[in-house]
Amino acid sequence: MKRAGRYSLKYFNGFSLKGEEGFFKEWLIESEMCVAGFSYGAQQALEYVLQTDTRVDRLILLSPAFFQNQKPAFARAQLRYFEADKDAYVSQFLKNVVYPSNEEMTPFLNVGSRSELESLLGYVWDADKIRMIQQRGTVIEVFLGGKDKIIDAKAAFDFFAPLTITYYLKNAGHLLKER
Repeated sequence: MKRAGRYSLKYFNGFSLKGEEGFFKEWLIESEMCVAGFSYGAQQALEYVLQTDTRVDRLILLSPAFFQNQKPAFARAQLRYFEADKDAYVSQFLKNVVYPSNEEMTPFLNVGSRSELESLLGYVWDADKIRMIQQRGTVIEVFLGGKDKIIDAKAAFDFFAPLTITYYLKNAGHLLKER
């Protein structure tokens, strides 16, 4: 967790990334009572809000890493590929993160660990946790890109939409950017 650039909100980075929060400035709110996270960071942001005693008015989940609809073989294959050639894995990962845009992600690269990837792939979003956070008065907003090459945005939408304020950006990818 860190303070996000010029923002006073708490922000959690995506897997293998650092400093990418500038891509989301149009959705981030400058407030110490706001917590946000991108992809893997969205998982961490939710867990932080669940555990903190600090007042949080808004939780913003940007392209939350959502893999609970995948078969166990998917996670095993991802972990094997990462172990076999971390550089190739991260290179392909970054291409999928920016699609369909052509943003340059190299300056934001901060290669993650196997345990972080394992945590990301094995995380299960829990409707009860979301409701507990909302019962405290926290508004939860979820942003998903319809052309996301990292997660199944439709499955994520089907999970989050009945529970949260959910925005589905039809022509955007994981980075929530269009071409």
